[in-house]
Amino acid sequence: MSELMSARNGGRNFRWQLLNTASAVALLAAVYGLSEAKAEDQDADRPTVWIELGGELEHVGGQGDPFTPGFLAANPNSPVLQPVTPVQAQNPNPFGFGESGKISFQPEDSNWVFSAAINFGRSSNFKHVDHQTSDVHAKYNNSHRSILNTDADFADTQVHRQESHATLDFLAGKDFGLGMFGRGGSSTFSFGVRFAQFASKTTFDIRARPDLRISYFPSAHAPTRAPLKYFHTYHAAGQASRSFHGIGPSLSWDGSMPFAGNPQSGEVTFDWGANAAILFGRQKARVRHQEAAHYENPKYAVTGYYRLVYQHTGGHDTDRSSVVPNAGGFAGASFRIENFKMSFGYRADFFFGAMDGGIDTAKKENVGFYGPFASVSVGLGG
Repeated sequence: MSELMSARNGGRNFRWQLLNTASAVALLAAVYGLSEAKAEDQDADRPTVWIELGGELEHVGGQGDPFTPGFLAANPNSPVLQPVTPVQAQNPNPFGFGESGKISFQPEDSNWVFSAAINFGRSSNFKHVDHQTSDVHAKYNNSHRSILNTDADFADTQVHRQESHATLDFLAGKDFGLGMFGRGGSSTFSFGVRFAQFASKTTFDIRARPDLRISYFPSAHAPTRAPLKYFHTYHAAGQASRSFHGIGPSLSWDGSMPFAGNPQSGEVTFDWGANAAILFGRQKARVRHQEAAHYENPKYAVTGYYRLVYQHTGGHDTDRSSVVPNAGGFAGASFRIENFKMSFGYRADFFFGAMDGGIDTAKKENVGFYGPFASVSVGLGG
C-alpha cells in the first residue's frame, strides 16, 4: 500500500515539474517574442538610405623629395642660408583640408548594404623666403672724390606647390550584427572596387650671393684706393610633376557599438573601421632642374672679372605600370538621435609605393593621408 502511495506522489511531482518547465519555456518564448517584435518594429522604422558629408584636417605625405642645390654644401655657414634654408622652404604645409561624401542603401528586410563614397582634397601654396645680411660699405677714394658703395649677401627662394588626391569606392556588404555587445550594434563586411588618383606639382627658383668679400687696391690705408668685390652668385631652378592613377578590388570592415542611450532619445556609439585594397595603375613623373654658378674675381682690375664656374642640368622621367597596396582605418564616436548622426574621430589611409618622389632617379614613395575628421549623416526612408 505504501509503495502504491509513493508511486502516486512521484507521478504528481513529475507532472508538477513538467508543468513548471513548460510554463517557464512559454514565458521565455513570450518575452523573447516581444523583444523580437520590438526589434522588428525598430528595424522597420530604420532609414533605408543614409547620406553622409564630412571634412578632415589631414596631413598629406609623399609629395616628393626637395631640390637640393649643390652650392648649399659649399656654404654651410652663410647667414643668408639660415634659419630657413632653401631646402626647408620647399616643405609642404603640415596640414590640408579634405572633404568626403557617402551614400548608403540598405533594402528593407535585408542585411545587405550598398554604398558609394568619395574622399578628395586639394591644396596650393606659395612660399617666398628672402634673407639679406647687414649692408657692407666699401669706400672708393681718388684724388678728386670719395664714393661710398653699399652691398650685401642675399638668398631669395620662391616655391610654388600644388597637390590633389581623390579616392572613390563602390561597395556591397552584409551586416552580421554584434550580438555579443547587445542590440543596436553593427558589423558590416564589404567588398567592392576602389579608384584612386594623386597628383602633385612643384616649381622653385633660388638666387643667392652667400660669400661677398671686400678688399682694397693697393691697400685699405692708401689715400687713393679702390674696393674690389669677390663673390659667387648662384641660380638654381626646377619643376617636378608627379601622378598616379589606379583601380582595384577592395575589402572593408565597419563596426559600431552603442554604449549609452538609445536612437530615439539620443545614443552614443563607438565606431571603427579598416580597409584594404590592391590598385593597378600608372605612375608618372617628369622632373627637370638646372644650376649655374659665377664668380667675380677682380684680380687688380677695377672693372672686375666675372666668369662661369659651372653649369649643369638634371632630372628624370617615369611612365610605368605600378601595383600599389593600400591599407587604412579609422576610430571615433558618434551621437545619434533618430535619423540624424554626428561623428568625430581619426582616420588614416596609406598607399605604398604610389608615387615616384625622386629627383635625378626614380624613387618609390608612400602616399598617406591622416588626421582628425568630423561628419554629419541624415537617414531617409523607412
